Amino acid sequence: MSLFSELRRRNVFRVAIAYSITAWLVAQVAELAFDSFGSPEWVMKTLLFVLAAGLVFAVIFAWAFELTPEGLKREKDVDRSESITHETGRKLNVTIIGVLAAALLVSVVTHRWTDGDDRSAESVIEATSAGQSIAVLPFVNMSDDPSNEYFSDGISEELLNVLVRVEGLRVASRTSSFSFKGKDTPIPEIANALNVEHVLEGSVRKAGNTVRVTAQLIDVRTDSHLWSETYDRKLEDIFVIQDEISAHIVEALKVALGAGEVVRTLEQPTQNLAAYEDYLRGRHFWSRRGENNIRKAIELFERATETDPGFARAWSSLAAAHITLPNYSAIESHDVHYALARRFAEQALSLDATLADAHAALGDMARAENEWIEAELHYRQAIQLEPNNSTGYLWYAEHLGAAGHFRESRVNALKALELDPYNAGANAVAADASLLNGDRANAEKYARAAIDLGHPWAIYGLVFLRIDAGDLDAAERTVETEITSVDQLHRETITRYIAAVRDPEHAESWFAWVGDNFPENPVDMAVDNIRFGRTDEAIEMLDTIQPVANDWIDLWKPVAEPIRRHPIFAGMLQRYGLIAYWDEYGWPEFCSRDGDEITCR
Repeated sequence: MSLFSELRRRNVFRVAIAYSITAWLVAQVAELAFDSFGSPEWVMKTLLFVLAAGLVFAVIFAWAFELTPEGLKREKDVDRSESITHETGRKLNVTIIGVLAAALLVSVVTHRWTDGDDRSAESVIEATSAGQSIAVLPFVNMSDDPSNEYFSDGISEELLNVLVRVEGLRVASRTSSFSFKGKDTPIPEIANALNVEHVLEGSVRKAGNTVRVTAQLIDVRTDSHLWSETYDRKLEDIFVIQDEISAHIVEALKVALGAGEVVRTLEQPTQNLAAYEDYLRGRHFWSRRGENNIRKAIELFERATETDPGFARAWSSLAAAHITLPNYSAIESHDVHYALARRFAEQALSLDATLADAHAALGDMARAENEWIEAELHYRQAIQLEPNNSTGYLWYAEHLGAAGHFRESRVNALKALELDPYNAGANAVAADASLLNGDRANAEKYARAAIDLGHPWAIYGLVFLRIDAGDLDAAERTVETEITSVDQLHRETITRYIAAVRDPEHAESWFAWVGDNFPENPVDMAVDNIRFGRTDEAIEMLDTIQPVANDWIDLWKPVAEPIRRHPIFAGMLQRYGLIAYWDEYGWPEFCSRDGDEITCR
């Protein structure tokens, strides 16, 4: 008898097939289970090795042993005339069919779970945004002087500026990476929170005119070091150190992941070390936000530009600081600081036309003046220059929401969150974008995240979300427990507002209170009139109010529908440039035109 015939007689082929299908089935189920429990990759690899080795043992076992009515016997001890291998073969055929059916079912289920079209936008982003990705953690200040912390932070930020220009590499933003500063959070937990597979960490020791920088690149998937290095240099060589570190990182990632080349090599931003240190200190204070910190940042950026008037990034950062200051101050004028921001951003671009943040700042300036087409071009330029910079997506999302393009606003807000999940502003904008898309649940979720991350005004957004939902009790609880006593004026104003919503007889006293205590935004006043049923008063205001920047978002919210439906609203759209913008870039779903007739809902 030939070897092939003997293998078939002893059911070796059937056993091998049955075992292989069963092993595949076990591997599929295990992969789902391991993913759910967050098991490390080596566990799955070990299982696959064991299953592969098991096939060899299964074949040897089928050749050497036979199942008889008396039990399992060695094949050589079984009388050939009494062999029942043909019956065992039929049973194995049934087993193979059953296992194949189970495998088909598992394949359908896993395909449904992993490739279905019913996932949310957030889960789609999360599922596709890992891969070639890295987070740069704030380097630890090992100097004897704690005030040198700005320097170690600056090293981390400068490395980010290089890495965001690597093709095919997603870089977690500064805000999110730095949210773990000073916390004893394990690297795998950080990587999971930021949805990255690689982490760069290090330390800086600065003493006099020398500096030691230690850096290491970690592959979180294998818990291994792809690269590490220590640099001892004179302080004037700091830019050379940054270039060396970033070059080593890129090379390590290219070997490990096939990452692309650096799209644009950063030139040394300034030849003046004193200007550079003031710039780093300014970025340190500006990133911490708060009125006093931003004022200190402006002072340092101004000094850096005075020391080196050709320092483009210092001008760009000065523009960004002036944009943000009015948002954290009750006494600063947007108009004054926006005018300064425009001048400084234009100065930055005259020195370096490729600064994405400066283009984004000019986009905000244009939007504040209802120059929608100009704003659109600047935002697109910012994103094109630095597709890994969350600021461009964040401010573009605000722009699109104000212009009535709600779906696109949400897409860009979620992209900003993908790049910078711990950014308070990005969560606040995502809350607005979700509300405009009719998704109140996510609007509240993102508003809550913005509050937890320290956004100064997100708490008021959450209160009004609950008022608009008709849950006045929840709104009152939020005011009582989360608006602090130091903000007593705002707290009393909102308390009176909720009382007026609950009982319209209090509306007149509320408007009187606001008139005595706040120069309320005219758009807010018009929307409040609508909320209290004073539609005629709201319509009368439309000829006099001039919405700017995010004022338009309030006019697109559900409560303002009576304003949008009134014929006079079309005149506002024409007067402030939205008609021309829509003709150029597409009309939103809430408005349409038929010849010269424009209607909104």
